[in-house]
Amino acid sequence: MDDGKPTEPRAKWWSRPTAGGATPPEPPVEDAEPDDAPATAADTTPEAAPDTAPRSAQPLHEPDPYGTPPYGGPGPWAPAPPVQRPTPAHGTPVPPPYAGTNGAGTNGAGISVAPPPAPQDPHPPAPQWQSYDPWGAPRQPLVTQPGPPLPDGRRKNRRGAMLVGALILALVAGGIGGGIGAYIERNGGLTSVELPQDERDGGGRAPDSVAGIAASALPSVVTLHVTGATESGTGTGFVLDDRGHILTNNHVVAPAGSSGEITVTFSGGETATAEVVGKDSGYDLAVVKVSGVSGLKPLPLGNSDNVQVGDPVVAIGAPFDLSNTVTSGIISAKDRPITAGGEKGDGSDVSYVNALQTDAPINPGNSGGPLVDTDAHVIGINSAIRAADSGSAGEGGQAGSIGLGFAIPINQGKLVAEQLINTGKATHPVIGVTLDMKYTGDGAKVGGSTRGSSPVTAGGPADKAGIEADDVITEVDGKRVHSGEELIVKIRSHRPGDDLELTVTRGGKDLSITLTLGSATGT
Repeated sequence: MDDGKPTEPRAKWWSRPTAGGATPPEPPVEDAEPDDAPATAADTTPEAAPDTAPRSAQPLHEPDPYGTPPYGGPGPWAPAPPVQRPTPAHGTPVPPPYAGTNGAGTNGAGISVAPPPAPQDPHPPAPQWQSYDPWGAPRQPLVTQPGPPLPDGRRKNRRGAMLVGALILALVAGGIGGGIGAYIERNGGLTSVELPQDERDGGGRAPDSVAGIAASALPSVVTLHVTGATESGTGTGFVLDDRGHILTNNHVVAPAGSSGEITVTFSGGETATAEVVGKDSGYDLAVVKVSGVSGLKPLPLGNSDNVQVGDPVVAIGAPFDLSNTVTSGIISAKDRPITAGGEKGDGSDVSYVNALQTDAPINPGNSGGPLVDTDAHVIGINSAIRAADSGSAGEGGQAGSIGLGFAIPINQGKLVAEQLINTGKATHPVIGVTLDMKYTGDGAKVGGSTRGSSPVTAGGPADKAGIEADDVITEVDGKRVHSGEELIVKIRSHRPGDDLELTVTRGGKDLSITLTLGSATGT
């Protein structure tokens, strides 16, 4: 059947000459049969030609007129280039020869062709290199032949065992790692840690430093715990002499009344029972005494008149019952007229203090404690604070410090303490007038006269100096006076018998009057 394919015989691709230079047989002529027809033995066996004379084969191309090496001759019968067979180095492994050809090549028709004999080589190559033929047909790459496969069951068992082993190893490693991590976290590492630290001896402190001042003053400061019938409280005091006298505030011991108990605790922790020697509400000072105590260290007294604004100070006390508390600051102001107390309502417990102001933190429990200078000398007795919500407050209030603390000058405290120790009472300097405390103008106004009474005490210091009712006192010793409380404070800062220069306004005119202070017994 003619399907469009050519029917004439097809020539096979050229092949290399056989050994010995014999002329290769003429390629057989294939029948013009379809390509899918099965081949038989007659297809590959040439029939005997009736003409026995040999025929000369024609080359496929004309001779090369240029004689290009190495193919100077014509066609496929030109000699092939020599095969360069590599010689492996000593000890170098070489792949085995290709299987199936025994080192022989094939021609274009797939027929094995033996390689031509090679001259004797004094160093013949290895057998596997003898099978190398660059002109042969392409072959499969060299592969490493695996050994005989294991039975499926054995291979699966080995794989399963490996998986189980890997899992066990992972679990053991995880457990060990977790244990090590927990140990490191709990103990801070596998080794102990030592942090560097300054090994120098701290040594002492300068006497005028806060630490030096505290070290010197603390042994003389005590904490007082007062218990009464209806109330109790805590305050501070300091030792005045080796006889056991201790100075504190009146409002600290007031809760004890006449039958209460006062316990004194020293800086070293020793305790003793104390009794009241004397007290004065006008100055807000009191003296108590302990008995049977030896080794007392009195705290030296300074001079409050020499204090300057800005001087450094240290306050020592027991704020909120925290004994031996030390705070520091400066003198913020002097001659601050303050009043404290007045809980009774009749004015008998009001304290008038020409105070030193300090920003050293003072809190409830500091009352009665010392305010000392850089020489560790007492210059004031801490007595009151200015609270943010309730104005001037004594120990009874529970407001905290806002940097406005007030101390009774020690010069005033010394006079009162001496009087209390010697007589049990203190005397107050007086001018012998009744003041109009409701007056809102500038100055301290003497009260008006009423039928049968006079605001000026007959025969008193004011009467002798010529002060009259409705006079307004505006200055004391050249310093302005703005209210009745301020006049009392300034008078209380003096001693009985002192002379004062007063400026008095009467009928729109200013008068200068000299007055000698009298005395009165306080309560």
